[in-house]
Amino acid sequence: MPSIRTAPQHSPATGQKPGFSGLIVTGLVAIFLAGCSSFGPRSLQQSRLEYNEAIKSTTEEQLLLNIVRLRYTDTPSSLAVSAIAAQFERTQSLGLTPFFAASGADINQSFTAILPQALVQQADRPTFSLTPLDDQEFTRKLFTPIPLDGVVYLAKTTWPISTVFRLYLENLNWVPNAQTASGPTPADAPEFSNFRRGVEALQVLQNKGHLVFGIDERIETSGSPLPMGSVKAGDIIEAAKNGFEYRRDANGKTWSLTRKVQQPVVRISPEAIGSPELRLASQVFKLKPGLDKYDISQETLSPFPVTYPAGGVGVFDLETRSMLQAMYFISHGVDVPPEHLKQGLAPQTLDKSGKPFDWEQITGGLFKVHYQGGGKRPAHARVAIPYRGYWFYIDESDQDTKATFSLLVELSRLELNTKAGPGPMLTLPVGSR
Repeated sequence: MPSIRTAPQHSPATGQKPGFSGLIVTGLVAIFLAGCSSFGPRSLQQSRLEYNEAIKSTTEEQLLLNIVRLRYTDTPSSLAVSAIAAQFERTQSLGLTPFFAASGADINQSFTAILPQALVQQADRPTFSLTPLDDQEFTRKLFTPIPLDGVVYLAKTTWPISTVFRLYLENLNWVPNAQTASGPTPADAPEFSNFRRGVEALQVLQNKGHLVFGIDERIETSGSPLPMGSVKAGDIIEAAKNGFEYRRDANGKTWSLTRKVQQPVVRISPEAIGSPELRLASQVFKLKPGLDKYDISQETLSPFPVTYPAGGVGVFDLETRSMLQAMYFISHGVDVPPEHLKQGLAPQTLDKSGKPFDWEQITGGLFKVHYQGGGKRPAHARVAIPYRGYWFYIDESDQDTKATFSLLVELSRLELNTKAGPGPMLTLPVGSR
């Protein structure tokens, strides 16, 4: 820091009190030094949470925009914030200018006062790098069905089974969950009622603690048994490296190549085996009654339930949706202004009588997006985006929709996370503030 000198601070001609200028200078220097020491940490305290909130809110707005686009059969598009470089700059200067009394041309005359001068400038120059999410890997993930373990994991958490299954399942034991709604808005109403009744019965069982998702560890055999002398020590070591194990069979004469597998299961409480809810779910999903445990599989059953055994099946066989299908599905919870329907800007589904189909029957209690005209953002909106002359928004008080939207945001981060591809990257420097 620069050193500062002052001239004599008292003159009989003015009657100024001794030390007054020195106090001013001391105060300015203290402020100057305080600013030097606190700018960095204080800038981090003031900006980190602001950037965090900006990323969170724009991520949610982008997802909602894409959901609304799908309702209008428009193409979704996304940009990822791949980097933020925040540069903070502070410039300070402190000066003292002597103030001379009128005393002719005597250059040796002592000045009677000083005029302090201080200048402080600071700037925040963030740079954002935006990457279009349209590379091959991202697109493939967007169309890839969600893996079985992902759905089971969600069902094992505190998320309601009805929310997870309604959002991410195409069908359960080939009982359809509005499968035609997993794409652009269909012309005819989809089939969904049996699935909805069965899932609501399962939800009652889960609420009572009578239905629990879990994992069984089982031994799976690969190939045919091998004679005792054909398996060498090197074979055993090599199998172990790849997650397999040679086990001696019960007859003591052969080896079998085995491995441990994690089998997802649904466990039923003995108290619920004869309950009305389980009877209803068993009837809807063609389950074998009286079991306390059902395996969970993915697309292993025949797509034609008429071929199932008369006594039912002992498995929950799931067909999962991709992220894009899930987004299409909930896009039917977007209210569309009547004038847009009349103009044909958004497709419309008709029921068997030829009247507009009420999508609330499918998305009710799961997802709802409202619209509002005018230029102002809705005051009671949790997330809102402008689109085609209207504001589309999620109401702050709609807890069901907010929970579903949060689930979709989190799973999209998990399923669609990808490295930046070779495509273009847009870097935006933002002006100082």
